[in-house]
Amino acid sequence: MKVFNTIVLTCLIACVLTLSGCNQSGSNQLSDQAEPIRFSLAQMPINLDPRYATDAASERANRLIYQSLVDFDETSNLVPKLANWLMVSPREYHFIMKQPFARFHHHKTLTADDVKATYDSIVGLKDSPHTSEYSNISSIQVKNENLVIFQLKQPDKQFAAKLIMGILPKDYIEKEHDFSHHPIGSGPLAFEHWQNKLTLKRVHDGQQIIFTEVKDPTVRVLKLLRGETDLLQSDLPPELVKHLQSKPEIMVQTVQGANFSYLGLNMQDPLLKQHQVRMAIAHAIDRQAIIEKVMVKSTRVAGAILPPEHYTNAGNELIAYDYNPELAKKLLIEAGVQLPLKLVYKTSTDAQRVRLATILQAQMAKAGIDLEIRSLDWGTFFDEVKKGNFQLFGLTWVGIKTPEIYTKAFGSQQFPPHGFNRGRYVDVELDTLLLAEDWPAVTTRIHQQLPYIPLWYEAQFAAFNRNITHYTPKPDGNWDDLATIKRSATINSYAH
Repeated sequence: MKVFNTIVLTCLIACVLTLSGCNQSGSNQLSDQAEPIRFSLAQMPINLDPRYATDAASERANRLIYQSLVDFDETSNLVPKLANWLMVSPREYHFIMKQPFARFHHHKTLTADDVKATYDSIVGLKDSPHTSEYSNISSIQVKNENLVIFQLKQPDKQFAAKLIMGILPKDYIEKEHDFSHHPIGSGPLAFEHWQNKLTLKRVHDGQQIIFTEVKDPTVRVLKLLRGETDLLQSDLPPELVKHLQSKPEIMVQTVQGANFSYLGLNMQDPLLKQHQVRMAIAHAIDRQAIIEKVMVKSTRVAGAILPPEHYTNAGNELIAYDYNPELAKKLLIEAGVQLPLKLVYKTSTDAQRVRLATILQAQMAKAGIDLEIRSLDWGTFFDEVKKGNFQLFGLTWVGIKTPEIYTKAFGSQQFPPHGFNRGRYVDVELDTLLLAEDWPAVTTRIHQQLPYIPLWYEAQFAAFNRNITHYTPKPDGNWDDLATIKRSATINSYAH
């Protein structure tokens, strides 16, 4: 197994900086608001239409481009965004637009008509993974520009929490505008252009934010140290994070994370359909060792999609599956599996994800599992996952706030493109618990049946030059502080 060598890595960075920095002057002039703020990403957004976006980068960018009727505060409590609401009954909700009205980036006022048009369009889409979330809507009525009324087919006391979709302008919905590549919202950042790089402009002061994809983590770090990028967030191995922490010109901030990493399983696979096989995989992974060796400090072992501090987990402790390769072998033999069990694991080409896959491969080998790794470019990999073309895959649920995720991820009627049940899991008992919204029982059932293998809640961190201020990473990894981030008008000196 290949493991990063910190000394070699540090020397490599130093050598590259020395060779490439000799022709530079000893200072780098950056003036306040005069230059774009450059954000290097491991993966670019795929779709800037909130009705279709499901990948983390797209969701994070869309939070800044669009605004929703409601949002969640830092403790995951529901709060008004564009509108206040009143539950007249569990089947009727009134949303009253806040004053003054928000304005779209094409200068049109955002009213109740745009809310209706947005949700009507989602309900009518055939290929959106979010459509099923709103299948309970019976009708949407606009009483006036201030008031929109949602009537439901079935009672739903949690309905308001589902209205987190970014609102699109009615006039452009009617034109069948390509929001995926030319978004028009009302959020703090407006779309400018997107070719190889995505450029957004902050509405209140014109500050440009340029997003660039740099897949290689070492190259991302080099770009930050060379002043060729201003901001990195997550997706770095801990050795590189520690290296950045040693640089006086770089600020690194770390917070405890809430995003859930897991192994997805194809529940239609004849081997993985067997509960004993899934339990064997769970016992074949040493999560704590991985966290200690290759994850950022403050990463936690996970038990369910929503973290322990979420209200659905109150008094419902989920004990992590311990690393026990001998027990894993025993379970496989009892299931009638001929050892070694051969499985194919799909992941992206991101260096850290490939590294984690390699460690999983080595750990599972001790449990009698021969794990073949197939790393694919992000777009191809994610498409394979949505199509169900996998045995095992690794992904992370990002920014999840409400327990309805369990319905979307494991409900038997939630196969893509109608939902996120990518493993095609069917469990009548779980469906009953989901319908009753008995969340402690739901999480316990999922933890027992293992339609996925829980891994960890990865800590979040951001690294940036010290002339960058007003930016802090969020536990869910969102980029919300791009609405406030600033570059100071200072001169930074770098000794090469």
